Amino acid sequence: MAVLGSSHYARAQSNPTASQQAYLGFDRNNYPGDQNLQALRKAFSFAGYWLSRPPSARVNTWIGKRPKLQAAGFGFLVLFNGRLYADLKTVSRATALGKSDAKAAVAAAHREGFPGDTIIFLDQEQGGRMLPEQKAYIYAWVDGVNASGFRAGIYCSGIPAEEDRGTTIVTANDIRQNAGGRKIVYFVTDDACPPAPGCAFPRKPPSPADSGIGFADVWQFAQSPRRDVSAGCPATHNADGNCYPPQVDVRQKLHIDVETATSPDPSQGRSR
Repeated sequence: MAVLGSSHYARAQSNPTASQQAYLGFDRNNYPGDQNLQALRKAFSFAGYWLSRPPSARVNTWIGKRPKLQAAGFGFLVLFNGRLYADLKTVSRATALGKSDAKAAVAAAHREGFPGDTIIFLDQEQGGRMLPEQKAYIYAWVDGVNASGFRAGIYCSGIPAEEDRGTTIVTANDIRQNAGGRKIVYFVTDDACPPAPGCAFPRKPPSPADSGIGFADVWQFAQSPRRDVSAGCPATHNADGNCYPPQVDVRQKLHIDVETATSPDPSQGRSR
């Protein structure tokens, strides 16, 4: 995943929680293959799991793989691909799409066997200040998921973006400040260094709050391929620009994005 239209400009104020235990996870658009689960589990506590087609993908290769991941010991980061601004057109259309997409996300979660109360994260790929149509879509989706017995989360930018008036806006803050008290769990992306460590797999992972977004439960700190905003990061990505996991032969080209979370099962999607 990669949030679009969000340029790095200035750091958000940090609210670190150094004493809080954190857990590493990964996500990728394509299922990594049964043969790689054991190796991946050595480094990661949880895996991203798509309920819908991932961005730019023609098919969803994660469908039906939940039992294998659970048997391998993974927690889950459950994801649903949201709409781009060009799809929304008007506030009324955006609201209708948000409601219908919430129903689709909930139906997919049921089909995949996720327990009630699982957090489903809406993938909001576009950054900056959310326009009225985007807010209508997001909050209609959140309301629909929260009313279903599941819980709503959102993946969005934690990178300050410069606006035309010389001010900056952080998408996560914008969504939260305009949410009207709605319960939303936040999964933020910021792969700029600092605060990100680059394509790294530390034994003691950073806290999501170290991203600068103190209310984040999950932080994506490395992406594949490496983006311009991560130019100041240590040379930890592969020479081809991708981030590859340890324990897996790099010749497989199994590129990943890397996260840290406050829980080894950030969606609480394991059977209880």
